[in-house]
Amino acid sequence: MQFITISPSCSSPFINHSFSSISFRSIRPRLSSIRCSSTSSEMEGTTSTGMYPLQRCKTLHFVRHAQGIHNVAGEKDFSAYMSYDYFDAHLTDLGWSQVDNLRMHVQRTGLVKELDLVITSPLLRTMQTAVGVFGGEGYTDGISAPPLMVQNAFNSGRPAVSSLGSPPFLAVESCREHLGEHPCDKRRSITEYHPAFPAINFSLIENDEDVLWKPDVREKNEEVAARGAKFINWLWTREEKEIAIVSHSGFLYHMLSNFGQDCHPSIQEDMCKHFANCELRSVVLVDRSMIGAAASSTNYPGKIPSGLDKPSDQSQPQSDKISV
Repeated sequence: MQFITISPSCSSPFINHSFSSISFRSIRPRLSSIRCSSTSSEMEGTTSTGMYPLQRCKTLHFVRHAQGIHNVAGEKDFSAYMSYDYFDAHLTDLGWSQVDNLRMHVQRTGLVKELDLVITSPLLRTMQTAVGVFGGEGYTDGISAPPLMVQNAFNSGRPAVSSLGSPPFLAVESCREHLGEHPCDKRRSITEYHPAFPAINFSLIENDEDVLWKPDVREKNEEVAARGAKFINWLWTREEKEIAIVSHSGFLYHMLSNFGQDCHPSIQEDMCKHFANCELRSVVLVDRSMIGAAASSTNYPGKIPSGLDKPSDQSQPQSDKISV
């Protein structure tokens, strides 16, 4: 039961100077850690422990969307990704089953109760996954809180999802899939999304129409990695400490590939492998600079005694002192 500390490679051309002070730790329990090192002793299995102040850490839960109709078609014929039949692809019936299974998992483990925020890519399949996994229980007519998803949104055949008792949901463009060429990765207008997902906050999206997707230019892998680095920097500026991010396979893979390059190969492989549909992978984001210098809200200074505060092994009971 350990943390695994995963530091970004300082030699990566896609990580700026400020970003190189932040690292990931694959989450297990929250008591001890294993530092990644290139020393021969640690490569052979000898490890060292370490600690980080709580205020310099955030817990992130990355989720890839559940199976979409484009995934099924693309596995049979890769050229299907170029078809407008799969524009802004929605989830399949199997995909919704995957959502239901992950929802049971996050409820059983108590993870959903720990979340301060859910961030979702503003595409249909990611928003369907996000509200299905992390949304509130049921929906009651007459309740003032708007639903996260209305009944039968985009002909999904699914019941409404309540926002009651759920963390806030925020749509963010910077965690979208590769931009360009594939119509499945082109979003609809926010005007179309908002009536179907009333309780998702779209305020950070500047343009109603999708101006980022180009029909004839596909975003390069290194550009996705650089976008991922900026996304992580932005996450660190948020006040929330425990955040779920619902995104896409390509984005998650290239973003996480910036990390673990100074670790044992097995750790890098575990961190950077592709996500399965509806897979959840949890990490701890660690700030090793002065960005997170504020004190933890759980710290307590204690009472400052009058006089000299000596360690207990230097103190002598009054009855033991010899009078001269």
